[in-house]
Amino acid sequence: MLELNWPNFGGYDVAHRHFCDTIRRSLTFGSTENLVKHCWFSGSAIACFIASLGLMQMSSKAWSATQAEMLRSCESCHGAHGDSQVTSTPRLNGQQAGYIVDRLKKLSSATGKSPHAKIGMFKELAAQNDATRISIARYFASQTPTGPEPSDRGAEGKRIYENGIAAENVIACNQCHGAQGEGHDATPRIAGQHADYLKAQLRLFNIKFREHTLMNPNTKTMTAKTMDALTSYLANN
Repeated sequence: MLELNWPNFGGYDVAHRHFCDTIRRSLTFGSTENLVKHCWFSGSAIACFIASLGLMQMSSKAWSATQAEMLRSCESCHGAHGDSQVTSTPRLNGQQAGYIVDRLKKLSSATGKSPHAKIGMFKELAAQNDATRISIARYFASQTPTGPEPSDRGAEGKRIYENGIAAENVIACNQCHGAQGEGHDATPRIAGQHADYLKAQLRLFNIKFREHTLMNPNTKTMTAKTMDALTSYLANN
């Protein structure tokens, strides 16, 4: 019996082995016609196999290019590594990945009740799929976060953050956002954020222009003075 051996061709070894087995079977049964026929089909199969590997590699490269392009687009507004230098644009460096994914989904919805959905963000996000959102979120979550730098009313803001204000029906912020404002899962990191951005979001929650099950009632009677104190404790400008 004819012995055919095959070297290791890495990703092509399976197709090469199938080709050799086909030749062996054809020669064993002594049919030249079968040999030609099997070789034709096997050759086609190998060609398709090799082509599919090439497409997979091209697809992977295309995805990497798309991802890099999307990150550049994000950083054009949110700063290098997500460390925004514009006080009205939120920092994303060190932000919770679950929160980023959740916000990307909401901001990409044309029907979502978000103040940014139909302005700057919708155009950038509408075509994103879940894999892209997760990849972007993981990238920014892995960056070093900006720490807070409390200002003149920082001590007052710390008391409110840790204890709340019963008279304003404001619960302690640390119950959801963590002891240091680090957040978790879909609850955002707020420590080290821009003061202007934090105050703007508190006002949007206050008037229900930005909807959230917990934040709307918790900020409903929150005064501007309380907002200023909290941002003085949490922010870094």
